Amino acid sequence: MVEGSAGVLARGHATICLSVEEEEYEGIVETAEAFRRWLDGWFAEAPELFPEGFARGYGMKDGRTSAKQGVSIRRIVLRDGRCYSVRPSFLMPYMTARTEEVEAPLFLRKFGVPFWALAHVFGENPTFWYRLEIGLGRNRIVGTTVRTGTLPEDLLADEHHQPRDAQKNYIATTVAGGCVLGAALSEGAGTEELKQAYGVFKEEAHDVNPHYAPKTVNTDGWQSTQAAWKLLFPLIAILPCFLHAWLKIRDRAKHLGDLFFDLSQRVWDSYHAPDRRSFSQRLRSLRTWACGCLAGIALDKVLDLCAKRDLWTIAYDHPEAHRTSNMLDRLMRSMNRYFDRGQHLHGSRDASNQHCRAWALLHNFAPWHPATTKENEGWQSPAERLNRHRYHANWLHNLLVSASLGGYRNYAPQNP
Repeated sequence: MVEGSAGVLARGHATICLSVEEEEYEGIVETAEAFRRWLDGWFAEAPELFPEGFARGYGMKDGRTSAKQGVSIRRIVLRDGRCYSVRPSFLMPYMTARTEEVEAPLFLRKFGVPFWALAHVFGENPTFWYRLEIGLGRNRIVGTTVRTGTLPEDLLADEHHQPRDAQKNYIATTVAGGCVLGAALSEGAGTEELKQAYGVFKEEAHDVNPHYAPKTVNTDGWQSTQAAWKLLFPLIAILPCFLHAWLKIRDRAKHLGDLFFDLSQRVWDSYHAPDRRSFSQRLRSLRTWACGCLAGIALDKVLDLCAKRDLWTIAYDHPEAHRTSNMLDRLMRSMNRYFDRGQHLHGSRDASNQHCRAWALLHNFAPWHPATTKENEGWQSPAERLNRHRYHANWLHNLLVSASLGGYRNYAPQNP
């Protein structure tokens, strides 16, 4: 298993989580026949939430009553001897709380509301809310987020610099379809370190689809990032971010007044060229104009952009690919606000890594502003839009059900 991933399979990864109202569940759990009918109905509707081998048959193993919540929990055993608990989504993992009691505070965590403030308003103590949120990071990001949808083939990737106890760390972030599909902590920015961090995404993606191979990834100009992706996916096309090249020009030319606006128009006219040939022609025109009108470092940056024509034109072979990092930048701004309001990362690498993963799932599942939901055909979050599906109208229930089996798909639990 790749270091830095969700880790060795834990109890939660042998738990099937399904949606049901508490009043209905109380009647179902009392008898094995009613429980089996309910379970079989869910399997017919959403087999992706169940372990491999479930269709070959299972038996009722035993049950227990949670001392914390006073709710009965049943276990089943498959024909191969593997055992699974079945938890209703109105209970949080490890029976730490009822979902309805913690849904609002966890929603506020999306905006970086500090744990002490949650404790002041909603009770408990800051450590309770911290552990509740960090617990979400035990689930696999890809397997939880991409449940009924298809894994995107065109990705964006970059590292977010984040201090951890005054030491610079890097969050290797993979984005697609408006969702965060990878957020792994790395203590360095070298090729091998980033390969290991981005390898968490590869491992989780292959758990969902063993044959998954993305077509493109958009990155900035950091060579270690590009090298890491090439090592992980040798056939992937690396697309440099056109926006980053433009920003280098803007920072050196924004003092030029009207000349700067003319330059901006010419650069973005080149970007919007409909085909490879037209793009090359517009770059040549831009180069000629720049040599006659610009000087110094502003001219150097324009010439640098024009010299990378062969890199920019790769995108014309992949019409659906991302030519700029806009989607990733928007998510990283949200990530930066979140960690900045929490005074950055603290504690061990494992705890900080789980914190990054928990943020990713909060981003993917917590609801948008109602106006944004309306613009997205009624889908309430990035994960819902990606899957075109929801298991429950409430976002936290939807997250918990999506995290059935801890987000794992193709695995065999380790023997005790």
